[in-house]
This record gives sequence, structure tokens and C-alpha cells, in this order.
Amino acid sequence: MGKFLLVPLMAVALFGADGATLYKKCAGCHGPHGEKKALGKSAIIKDMSKEEIYKALLEYKAGKRNVAGMGPLMKGQVANMSDEELKAIAEYIGK
Repeated sequence: MGKFLLVPLMAVALFGADGATLYKKCAGCHGPHGEKKALGKSAIIKDMSKEEIYKALLEYKAGKRNVAGMGPLMKGQVANMSDEELKAIAEYIGK
């Protein structure tokens, strides 16, 4: 079983995480280009820098961020993502 997990992990390590593919999970609430307020509450993320997005995602993952009551929902969205995947999302959508 470990060998099956090793191959996808090696692929991420060799090729890096694909921010565009990972962001598809986010687009339903934030819009395809980060242009929407998620559930009418969040900031418009396309206006945020890559660094701001990455920091926010890390804080949501750690349960340390709760803007407009979105903390629990966002924590659930990013809980199983690696820091590299979060960074790839930030690189893809941020300025």
C-alpha cells in the first residue's frame, strides 16, 4: 500500500503542485478568477497578493483564522492540503 501512495507524492515532489487544478475546488465559491466574495462574505481574493493568500490559507488550515465566520468552512477545505499545494494555489490566483 505504501508504494501506491509513494508514486503520487513523488509526482508532486518532482513536478510541483498544480495551482490551476487545485484551485478548481475553490472556484465554486470564489469564482473562476477569484473575483467573487465567497458566500457573499469573504474578501475578493484576486485582489490579494500571493503572500497574503498563502498566509491566510495556512492560518485557516491551523484553525487560527475566522474572517466573517468562514474559519470552520475554510479549515475543512484546506485541512488535507500540503503547504506546497496551498502555495501553488496562492501562486496561481494571487497578484
